[in-house]
Amino acid sequence: MALTQEQIIASIDAVAAIEPGFAAAVARIGYPEPRVRVRGYETLLRTIVGQQVSVQSAAAVWSKLEAELGAGCDPAVLLTRDHDALRACGLSRQKQSYARSLAELVIAGGLDLDDLPEDDEAAIAALTAVRGIGRWSAEIYLLFAEGRPDIWPAGDLAVQIEVGRILGLAERPSEKSTRELAEKWRPHRGAAAIMTWHHYNTSVF
Repeated sequence: MALTQEQIIASIDAVAAIEPGFAAAVARIGYPEPRVRVRGYETLLRTIVGQQVSVQSAAAVWSKLEAELGAGCDPAVLLTRDHDALRACGLSRQKQSYARSLAELVIAGGLDLDDLPEDDEAAIAALTAVRGIGRWSAEIYLLFAEGRPDIWPAGDLAVQIEVGRILGLAERPSEKSTRELAEKWRPHRGAAAIMTWHHYNTSVF
């Protein structure tokens, strides 16, 4: 379950209490809305489908996949389809490899999306066992589908840019610096990340 509006506000207020730049950002643009994704296989498969293509293109491919495989693109059904059938739906050979990796792990029980490890790093490791799911995708899943409150995607370019702007830094911090700057925001870094995206998508300058 995603973070609720109340949880987001409380966590951002906690960060703002120790970081004046966040307090000023809230005063300028207000609080972000919750971001919600459904927990489970379908969301991860949609993540694979949507990699490096537009939202519209991803939606078109997903529509074709559901027409071919049925609603939700059941993993067992996906594994019965050959390369040509999936290519006709718009999946490249590489993405087919990723989709099959996900389906195989889910069916074999190697990835239990209803019972991921409670430890965030262990959960990220479980998710990145899927070919095509990197750390960023795993973090986004844990934040938006599971509502884990302390996920901090420091490798995200928009997060780096907005941390620099919100804190008034002279230049965009590196991934390492972005991670280090947020250490004192634990355990509220998930809401802080959501706030940086809100800041990135709002005209404030």
